[in-house]
Amino acid sequence: MTIAPEAPTTTTPLIPRVLQLEITRRCQLSCSSHCYAAAGPAQGHGVMTVDDWRRAISEAAALGVRSVQLIGGEPTLHPGFAELVEHALAEGLRAEVYSNLYRVRPDHWSLFTRPGISLATSYYADTDEGHDQVTGRRGSHAATRKNIVEAHRRGIPVRVGIVDVLDGQRVGQARADLAALGITNVHTDPVREVGNALTGGGLPSTSALCGRCANGIAAILSDGSVAPCVLGRFLPAGQVQGTALERVFTSARWRQAAASIPAGRHDPCTPDCGPNDDSKGGGGTCGPADDGVIPSTAG
Repeated sequence: MTIAPEAPTTTTPLIPRVLQLEITRRCQLSCSSHCYAAAGPAQGHGVMTVDDWRRAISEAAALGVRSVQLIGGEPTLHPGFAELVEHALAEGLRAEVYSNLYRVRPDHWSLFTRPGISLATSYYADTDEGHDQVTGRRGSHAATRKNIVEAHRRGIPVRVGIVDVLDGQRVGQARADLAALGITNVHTDPVREVGNALTGGGLPSTSALCGRCANGIAAILSDGSVAPCVLGRFLPAGQVQGTALERVFTSARWRQAAASIPAGRHDPCTPDCGPNDDSKGGGGTCGPADDGVIPSTAG
């Protein structure tokens, strides 16, 4: 693919430390109440080719990005998933794989144990009924829990996000269940009004974001668009197909998108963006952008 030449610029690019790569919107689950990407079994991998993703990863590493998060949808369903993880490692980047852990291929277990790789997943309740109600897939709780146990047994770092979606979801019990399994890196977040969680037929609002999107974090979506984060997908600010990533991060459009998000109160984002004011006992790292609005997320 021909890359558009970069115009000379003296603008200092807003380079994120973490770059989320939403390599697919396909997923075995159907989280109709909250999935920010509206992912599901019938969705596709998008227009980005494996070569497009490899180039974006290489450019990110050259710009100073420190780690990538492969996310979806379910990233392991992408046919180039393992190749992209290997490429990120070869470029000196750390890689977090955000998987639903519903199914894990034997060769992926070997990949996940490589130095520089960690896992993240979502967990909704300590019971089959509670978890499966959120995911829309019977058996998903048992499968995810089993694979969390296996990842921990193999010594793979595991981070878990609990999105508080439904009334009576047993969020506290889910956290206690994870603690009993030895999983301590757990953050709870209320559902944010983005994607499937958007109600009333309106448009997403920047008040739904944690306030740190575009400040240390950015995302490339499966259509090649660059956004402040996967939750801030309604603020596309560039396109990497045919355009150098540095050109996106030095553009006025990117700066305008970053400036449109109410500022957070703490340090730049990591891949976890849970609110630090967590009534569910979480103690996450991000504060809501607007204390007057209940923050909502999709997991």
